[in-house]
Amino acid sequence: MFTSLSNLISAMQDAGAKRFYAKRLAPNDNSKNQVYLGGGFDALNIIPHGDIATDFSEKAGAVRRRDKASVEFYWIDSQGTWRAPNAQLILYPKYPEVRMSGFLQKAVNAPKGLMASRDEGRVMFFGVSPEGRVYGYVDAHDADVVAELDAQGEFPSEGVFSNITRLATSACRDPREILLEAFRNVHGKGWIAGQRLHSDGIIRPYSAQNGGGYTLEAELGIIPNGIAEPDFMGWEIKQYSVRDFVNFRAKSPVTLMTPEPTSGVYSDNFPLFMNDFGYNDTKGRPGRRNFGGIYKYGSEAHARTSVRMIVEGYDTEKGKIDDMGGSILLVAPDDRVAAGWEFKNLLNHWNRKHAQAAYLPSLSSGNPRQYQYADRVQLGQGTDFFRFMRLISQGGVYLDPAVKVENGKQKKRNQFRVSHADLPELYQSFETLELAL
Repeated sequence: MFTSLSNLISAMQDAGAKRFYAKRLAPNDNSKNQVYLGGGFDALNIIPHGDIATDFSEKAGAVRRRDKASVEFYWIDSQGTWRAPNAQLILYPKYPEVRMSGFLQKAVNAPKGLMASRDEGRVMFFGVSPEGRVYGYVDAHDADVVAELDAQGEFPSEGVFSNITRLATSACRDPREILLEAFRNVHGKGWIAGQRLHSDGIIRPYSAQNGGGYTLEAELGIIPNGIAEPDFMGWEIKQYSVRDFVNFRAKSPVTLMTPEPTSGVYSDNFPLFMNDFGYNDTKGRPGRRNFGGIYKYGSEAHARTSVRMIVEGYDTEKGKIDDMGGSILLVAPDDRVAAGWEFKNLLNHWNRKHAQAAYLPSLSSGNPRQYQYADRVQLGQGTDFFRFMRLISQGGVYLDPAVKVENGKQKKRNQFRVSHADLPELYQSFETLELAL
């Protein structure tokens, strides 16, 4: 056991955790009833998990479906960390809610007594590493660690969790305030030459047209990588190009994610897909065939490709997922599925970085390019996959593919996009803040 909250946070940091949360356990939060992680799927943005899988079982003559995802979970104590190999998240889309189970099975040194208890006031702590490991610790209501937590005052809420990450920062500062200060500093620099921070820690010039994001990341000390975690202290950082700092009108829509189809002709036989649904380049470039256009739920079939978007497994009236085996589909007039995106795969993409996002406007100029960042920022907090699906069903989120085959070389990019004006619909809270110097 830990004798102080600071020792617990330090141990989790030593294990690699960067984000920290606390959840007060109710009597039903125990090893028998699972641990409730909240209504909706917000928790999937906070707790890293593996791919969502489905198993079926029969009970009383009825087939029961369970959607679950593994978690690389470790119990932590003053002696070290101990893997809980069967820890997993259980998804209940019809309620909807998420629960955690399997955290005691085959787990050495797990706090079985506390997790089997129905005592009020227990607190479970979570530390999350950028690589997706989750460290857990639980203590009783009268423990020193819990008393120290209570003495710290209020923390930002994220669903059923309290975000206690500020306890791991210098002077216990709120990560949001640290983020805003960093943006103020970037704004105060005026025009910044295009640049990119590389894995060796060196910033080098970057002159390509897409340098606005790389330049901002370099200023914030963010190295572009493939880790599916937020960029800056739990925040996903997105810059967007505007024409001026008066109207702040975005030049282009926001790309939310770029998942590849997981079903249909596209995934089964891509050459056949391009033959049947693609079209020759409209500018007459030889040896090139494209698949593009805008695809929205409820719209007519695209004139060039003949396919239209439908959704299966989602109740558009109730705003609920009826079947986690459902999909967003592009279908042909003969009912063939040209391409499909299964919910469980879209969930994996959506949950990686979208819990908290900061949108910073930028201007670009010159050759080589240079960038200036605005004195205001938009912060979105609190999202889940249901908000994404609701906006799909309303036509606000749409598919904008940029797929081509040119002289035998394939280029695939399937973009789910949204107008900047519709971003607030994806978040529980969306606010614009001035970055006063």
